[in-house]
Parts: sequence; structure tokens; C-alpha cells
Amino acid sequence: MNDGGAKAETLLKVAEIGGRGRSLVAAQSLRAGQVILRESPLLLYSAFPFLSSVSPYCDHCFRLVPSSAQKCQSCSLVSFCSPNCLASHTPWICESLRRLHQSSSAAFADQPSDLQVQARFLLSAYNLAAASPSDFQVLLSLQGSGNNGDSSSSVTDSAAAKFLHSLLSAVCPPLPVPISPELTAALLAKDKVNAFGLMEPFSVSNEKRSVRAYGIYPKTSLLNHDCLPNACRFDYVDSASDGNTDIIIRMIHDVPQGREICLSYFPVNMNYSSRQKRLLEDYGFKCDCDRCKVESSWSEGEEDENDVMEEMDDEDGQEEEMQDQEGDKEEEGEACGNGVDDESSFPHAYFFVRYMCEKESCFGTLAPLPPKTNDASKVLECNVCGSLKEDEVSGN
Repeated sequence: MNDGGAKAETLLKVAEIGGRGRSLVAAQSLRAGQVILRESPLLLYSAFPFLSSVSPYCDHCFRLVPSSAQKCQSCSLVSFCSPNCLASHTPWICESLRRLHQSSSAAFADQPSDLQVQARFLLSAYNLAAASPSDFQVLLSLQGSGNNGDSSSSVTDSAAAKFLHSLLSAVCPPLPVPISPELTAALLAKDKVNAFGLMEPFSVSNEKRSVRAYGIYPKTSLLNHDCLPNACRFDYVDSASDGNTDIIIRMIHDVPQGREICLSYFPVNMNYSSRQKRLLEDYGFKCDCDRCKVESSWSEGEEDENDVMEEMDDEDGQEEEMQDQEGDKEEEGEACGNGVDDESSFPHAYFFVRYMCEKESCFGTLAPLPPKTNDASKVLECNVCGSLKEDEVSGN
């Protein structure tokens, strides 16, 4: 972890919150736009299955590879944008990829493509164990996927772990660490709930962006979910600067000391039933945040996000009044949300109007640029498409 992690120690603290487990809360008052955490990945791995077309990204930094890309001469399966990135390609990973690719057509013939990506994660995890045993212990310390009561999901996860353990043990060169079916299952459980996707570049024509790579960020993984988050994640994978795979967490609005800091694990415009289904299937829990408590009583028609978006037009005229209420509501309770809890209307309408990107097919979240003075920035940046917008509401 880089210096951003050290800085976070003064801004955030780990706390146990009933029903939510380990969480990050504000160790002091935090300001809109403030960068509260910058973290480098513990490990990264490609999101491309072995049998897919060749990845257009560097297999280390995951920038788009230039025409002068350097392909590994031994396995010929991965490309790198520079000699420095190529140096990260260890002999064990290289030989493992070569052998897996040779056997993948038969081994994965009747298996979902997700298993090929999970195999990439396990290779990266075992390589981490050999290269940095202390970092491997950090990986093992992370929370694994919980029991969500879905027995079919548990059976699927168990079958995947057994299949991958058997395959890697048989095909790969001698592993750098002793492994067992139990260790393989534990690692896959940690990957399932802690991996962050690094997305492909945004474009209006590409409505559903694919993941180019996955990374494990231990401190960021302590941030819990809320459907009205008070912070959001930025990454700048295609930037030319060092640390392009770092995750940056920036505050959306002011929060007082002691408030839990939360992200949304998906676009905030998703409706109630879709959010609950996604959280239960992917993370093993049911959300009962303030927004979900209100929307759970809505009918199926009322909860459709298109209906909600229509209501936003009606809420625009009330925006100034709601902004005045924000400061008073902010002091109530310790929930993550944005401080606007008008249950007689739409608790997220104000959030949508002010903090959701208006660009077509984007659905990103807006946060102020980092403040350079004592006053918050009046320019908001989208964490998906990168567009900038003048904040029409003065003050936070």
C-alpha cells in the first residue's frame, strides 16, 4: 500500500458495527471532495478467460497495449506495454499459463467461463504467496463470502473449488506453497466478496462496459455498501502516471466524525429488487439501508427506476429547500446516506439530481474535485465517464 494508506490512518478508523461487521468510519470531520484513501492493489489479474480472444491490455498495469507491445516469448499468451511490466511475469506464472492454455479446451469444455477467470486469480494468489508471504497473509485475513442461505450457490462454489484445485494441482508446475482443497475454497471465497473490477474505458456506444481486470484492495474492501453512499471510488487506469491501478476514494459530501463511510457496490439508479438480488447473490446479504426501507414498501411499478427518474423532474423545484434541510438532517444518526431522508417522497431524488451523471448510458456518481482551499470545489467529476459538471447547489 502506498502513502495514501498511511494518510488514511488519520482520516479513517476501523470499527465493529452491529450487523455490518468491520467497517471504516470517519476519524475526524471529512469534507466534500476530500480524498480519504488511495490504495495500491495487493494483486491484480486479468478478467479475460483463457479461451477468449487475446486481451488488448498489458497483463501487469492493464493499460491498453501500444503497437510496440512486448509479448512473452515463452508462453506467447500475454503482452506487456514496457520492459518494466514484462519483468513482473514470473517463470512460474508463465509456465502455468502455458500448460493451462494447452489443456483448457478439454478441461474447461463443460465449465462456465468464469472458472477460467477464477483460475487466473488462484495463480496470482499462489504467486503472491511465494513472492511476498506477508502480503499473502493479508489476503488470507480478509473476510470471505458469507452464508446467504442459498444452498445451490454453496454447492456451486464448492464444486468450483474442487475442480480448480484438482486442475491446478495436476497441470501446473510444483506450486510455490502447499495447497489444499480447503485453502483453494477459502481463497475463492475471499475473492468473491473483495475483488474490485477495473473497467474498460467508457463510451456512449458501449452501454455495458466489461471488466478488464480484477484487483484485491484490503483496506478499501472494509468499506460497506449503502444505496445512498457518502463516498465513491475513482480509478485512472489509462493514465500515464505511476500508480494507475490505485483505487482512490473521495467524499461525495461532508460527514461528521464517527459517521460510517460507505460506497455503492453498483450504479445507484438500480431499482430495489435488482439491488437486493445483486447483493444477496454476489455478497451474501440483504440491504436494509434507509433508502431500501422506504422502497421495500413500494409496488413493483413504483420501484422502477424509470418512474423514479420521472419524479426527479418534479423534485427539481424543491431542490433548494431540500438543500437547506441537509445540514439539519446530517446531524441525525450515524447512517451512511446523504442526510436527506424525506420518507414522504423519494429519499434518493435529491441524490440523483445532484450526484448522478447526466451523460447518456453512464449512470456514474459525481463527487466534487479535491478542495484546494477551505471552500469545497464547485466542480463535480463523474467516477465513470470522467466528465465535469458545475455544481449548481452552493455549499454542502
